[in-house]
Amino acid sequence: MTIWKNRKATGAIPAYRIVKPGANNGEVTLASAATDALMATTGQLAAKAAGDKVDVAMFGLNEVELGGAVANGDPLTSDASGKAVKANPAAGANVRCIGYADTDGTNGAVIPYVYAPHTMQG
Repeated sequence: MTIWKNRKATGAIPAYRIVKPGANNGEVTLASAATDALMATTGQLAAKAAGDKVDVAMFGLNEVELGGAVANGDPLTSDASGKAVKANPAAGANVRCIGYADTDGTNGAVIPYVYAPHTMQG
């Protein structure tokens, strides 16, 4: 089961990308770093411009586009484009994660993941 919330985009956000909270309540922005407050992923409909409404998945088994190779069970964080990559923090560094890969995948693939936001320390 997936829980969808409708939010206002602060700019263009492609489909199946990781988002973080915007500056105002009810807004989302494309995630751009592993240290961002990762909040959800967009569905199959993208936001083309600021002010567009976009559905974001905030619970359950969802889908995300990959920015690199991952294995089933890998913790996922964001790259600079809001794509999911394997979380691999340096010693003593913290990264935010959106959840865990539910299958293997490679760069550009859209895969299912288990929504489980958390912080991971290297």
